[in-house]
Amino acid sequence: MQTTTADLVDEARRQAEICNACRYCEGYCAVFPDLHANRVFTSGDLTQLANLCHNCRGCYYACQYTAPHEFDLNLPRALADLRQASWEDFAWPQPLARRFHRDGVALSLAVLLGFAALFLAIGALPGEGDGFYAQISHGAMVAIFLPAFLFPLLSLAISMRRYWAATGGGGLSRAAFRRAFGDAVRMKNLAGGHGEGCNFEAEDRFSQARRRAHQAVMWGFLLCFASTASGTLLHYLFNQPAPYPLWSLPKLLGLPGGVLMVLGCFWLASLKRRADPELGARAVRGGEMGFLLL
Repeated sequence: MQTTTADLVDEARRQAEICNACRYCEGYCAVFPDLHANRVFTSGDLTQLANLCHNCRGCYYACQYTAPHEFDLNLPRALADLRQASWEDFAWPQPLARRFHRDGVALSLAVLLGFAALFLAIGALPGEGDGFYAQISHGAMVAIFLPAFLFPLLSLAISMRRYWAATGGGGLSRAAFRRAFGDAVRMKNLAGGHGEGCNFEAEDRFSQARRRAHQAVMWGFLLCFASTASGTLLHYLFNQPAPYPLWSLPKLLGLPGGVLMVLGCFWLASLKRRADPELGARAVRGGEMGFLLL
């Protein structure tokens, strides 16, 4: 029988109520202060708890109620299952979100092959300019990547609006929002409750590897975005079209950014291969790996 979102909510509620009574993990991460502030958990409360969880797994290795105890607690997996279900429920367009989660590697390969075919088709047309533009014109690149940039922004806006309404985000104060934004930028919750790191890939041994790999991807993306933005300004405002020399701003930003993104993604994929699959959302492991490869 297929597990529904309601089943996942019920299981997460059962485990949250046991954790609320125990309180051994009170300072472990952002989940537990929010969990301990409640006595009754709505589906919106549990969805928010699930998305506060970064699957660091420290609570699991500290817990006295995991299997073979009759309570059979596995809070990281319960929250991971509910978190993945919430992404599918709130994401837009929803059919694509569900397919991506279930068959992420195949979808990633299809996207890459699609882009390759598109570049081959455009490459058959005459280019304009020097360097890279001799192969693909500037206008063709804008036609490809502008929709690829704007569509995800639209998708994120619609998805976040749905999530905001379901979890009661309207009551968030500005101070709480600033604090949450600061935690996200620093990736505080990948450092564990005491800053020693998390147990994602090494069971009961603390490690900062996952946090550093995520930071490599994040800063790499931001550098690449800054590179593209600087190239856009040089092209349109200063009439300096590409190609640019190695010591130009687009290259100085884009080269380390690309290297950081590639290394960070391979590092994350390596960590995920070493991590215990029983403590995450098993049904969408392929989708998670596919996202890294993409």
